[in-house]
Amino acid sequence: MKKKIILLLLFVLSFNITYAFDKNVYTSIYLLNLGKFDISTGSFTADFYLNFECENQCPQIDFEFMNGRATSLEKLVDTPKFKSYRIQANLVSPIDLKKFPFDNQTLKIIIEDKSKAIDELVFVARNEDSNIDPSIVFIGWEMGQWKAYSTEHYYDVYDETYSQYVFEIPIYRITINAVFKTFLPIIFIILIMLSSFVLDPDKITTRLGMVGSALVASVMYHVSISNQIPPVSYLTFVDKFMILTYFITLLSFGFNVFLLELNEEKKKKLVNKLHRYTEFTMFIVVPILYVLLFLLFL
Repeated sequence: MKKKIILLLLFVLSFNITYAFDKNVYTSIYLLNLGKFDISTGSFTADFYLNFECENQCPQIDFEFMNGRATSLEKLVDTPKFKSYRIQANLVSPIDLKKFPFDNQTLKIIIEDKSKAIDELVFVARNEDSNIDPSIVFIGWEMGQWKAYSTEHYYDVYDETYSQYVFEIPIYRITINAVFKTFLPIIFIILIMLSSFVLDPDKITTRLGMVGSALVASVMYHVSISNQIPPVSYLTFVDKFMILTYFITLLSFGFNVFLLELNEEKKKKLVNKLHRYTEFTMFIVVPILYVLLFLLFL
């Protein structure tokens, strides 16, 4: 009889312990460092504290990173209601280079439990305990306001839904660096090409040489810029900028060839008239075309 009572008590006690486990796990991240961001793959390293907190008792949490792997994991606190880890991880986030070199990227830390579906465990973002350390300096980028939230991921193969915790860090390219490092060289190439229109028509061969050199320099510079980013299936903003540059350069080259033909035919008056119309007009028309490019595609 006593054995039955003891077994019954153990069963009730185990049931109560199981019942006491919380479904909601309040999750927070304190980011300590970011580094080694590779724009060609979207990979980066992150060093952070990961905290789980429950109102009564936390369930067994066997988490994993859905966009990478932890290279180092140290358990700092392990109590029934609170668990804390120091983690270093190699992670990957998708990249969008449509506006390169003025592109913005979003670095993500995505956590999901390995075995517990949403009916057993739900990650709840606790933003008041999350933050980014102010000492972080992400070279070449500016960091925006972080965002943390919970979401659901459905696996149709298993017909199960799992809870995910997502910590996002938006990063922005430094605009002045993009302007000076990417566009300043090509701006000088364009100015040299436009200056050919100031030369008199009798120097038409010199004008052709200047425009031809500008075209070759533009192509070489475009190749150099393209090597900085991975091959993508769409045109980046700098690609569109260079396409417009090629278009203007080829039109300039064709115009100068046309003047050369008119010169050969001794049509001096027409040549001089066209020269007067384009001598300084190009310095107005070309900048307007580039302004329109920035307004429409950036």
